[in-house]
Amino acid sequence: MPKRILQGVVTSNQNQQTVTVKVERRFKHPLLQKTVRKSKKYRAHDEANQFNVGDIVRIQECAPKSKTKRWEVIVG
Repeated sequence: MPKRILQGVVTSNQNQQTVTVKVERRFKHPLLQKTVRKSKKYRAHDEANQFNVGDIVRIQECAPKSKTKRWEVIVG
């Protein structure tokens, strides 16, 4: 099974080798047919500490790196 890849915006880079990425998804409400925006934050591994707040990044699933990190940032 392929690994999931998500795109989002870096909201925090306070921790060493870790960034917090906010991923937003849009969908139509099943009953009201209004477009709804929902977002979720993921903590991702950033080996070189190269990403800053506001950067648009892609993250990919990986084996657990720590208690909260299950994603890693894809360079490029």
